[in-house]
Amino acid sequence: MTQKPMTKTQLVAAMADACGCDKQTANQSLEALAQIVSTEVAAGGAVTVPGLGKFQCRARPERMVRNPATGEQFQKAADRVAKVTIAKALKDVINA
Repeated sequence: MTQKPMTKTQLVAAMADACGCDKQTANQSLEALAQIVSTEVAAGGAVTVPGLGKFQCRARPERMVRNPATGEQFQKAADRVAKVTIAKALKDVINA
């Protein structure tokens, strides 16, 4: 049985309880973190969130891809993707 992912509302409530602040402050903190990480990664940088992982932008070269429905191959242009490397601390908690 899989568990449903935590919603933003649930996350904000949990953050407010954990830090002893109101939900509005927790929501502003969460949105600020998301904005800072997004801006930095989009600019080609990297952000390490201690205990969670490292968010970074990675360039992918131009390559041949295949449409699975038709089997047709075509050239896909170079692009950039977000990459998340999980922190050792989080791996240790998950595997404990």
